[in-house]
Amino acid sequence: MTLIPETGRRGFLSLAAGAAMARPLSEKEKLARIASNTWPMRMLFKSRSTRPNPKAEEFKKKYGEITMLDFGRFTKEIFPGVSKMDLWSSLFGDISDDSMYVKTPFTFNGQTRAMTEFDPSSPSGRKWLDSLAASIAKTGVKCHHVSNNAPRDLCELDEERRRAGIEVAKKWLTGAAQIGAKTMRVNTGGPRIAPNAVATADYPRNDEIVKYLDRAIKSFKELADFGAKSGVKITIENHWGLSANPMNVRIILEEVNHPFCEATPDFCNWEHEYLLYHGLLALAPYTKTTVHAKYWNRWKEVDIKKCVRILETAGYQGVYALEYEDGPWDGVDGARYLFKEVMAAL
Repeated sequence: MTLIPETGRRGFLSLAAGAAMARPLSEKEKLARIASNTWPMRMLFKSRSTRPNPKAEEFKKKYGEITMLDFGRFTKEIFPGVSKMDLWSSLFGDISDDSMYVKTPFTFNGQTRAMTEFDPSSPSGRKWLDSLAASIAKTGVKCHHVSNNAPRDLCELDEERRRAGIEVAKKWLTGAAQIGAKTMRVNTGGPRIAPNAVATADYPRNDEIVKYLDRAIKSFKELADFGAKSGVKITIENHWGLSANPMNVRIILEEVNHPFCEATPDFCNWEHEYLLYHGLLALAPYTKTTVHAKYWNRWKEVDIKKCVRILETAGYQGVYALEYEDGPWDGVDGARYLFKEVMAAL
């Protein structure tokens, strides 16, 4: 399978010419390429946390409290005509039923703590997924993508941890198929900041990152094969670690070389401002099904329409999930801003 289209100025101009000649999309066709996203709305969801959160309480006063089973209805109310959702793994499950959750160790900045996470393979978890599937069928708002943080360690040098991460990802791929998802993100794992090159007697080398890339390629090959059987594509987002660098994402995808393994670029999850558009352009040829259209005040300016045009010029025909991060609006109004910008650029 050839992943790279004709490159260079000639190839870009060819794609641009094709995009310019394309028939303008109707309103209905544009709406079919938008997905709501639970991430900007996460503070509206019922939570297992007992810590006071004044910001969340204020948010709920304005829009009400919801669960994942309500999100299809909520999507129809906030974004009329939108019929797809991007669901964050940490919001899955019935928080009143401990039997569908597991305790998992999580290491961040050198400190390890236990996290409580939904287990899609538990009997009660599978039953809850059936309820979510029923809600999806009732509202007609489908699950397009699962933004998954549960599977970890896919590039870990510790083989036991890497295998454990793969098994968690497989459970989630089965669960994602149960609710009709088209794609599911899995993080590459490993160090939050990828290893850098070191000085040598002749030229700097980065032998350390090769070890992590090797493990990531093995893991994603196995998951792509499993995803093909499940009917759910596995995707890599620029989401810290190895995947913060678009070249690392390209390396993994090209080495895996599988139709069920592709990129899900995020407009803003970059390590420096020059990657805002150049990083997106680098991943565009590997992006077929899902992207995260994001506004984040981490950057001085984010031109949403320009990001959409980069993808459209590259021939992208997939879905834009509205993942507002932070800025002058609350999560709902921020997602509405993205909705307006993406629709105008399509």
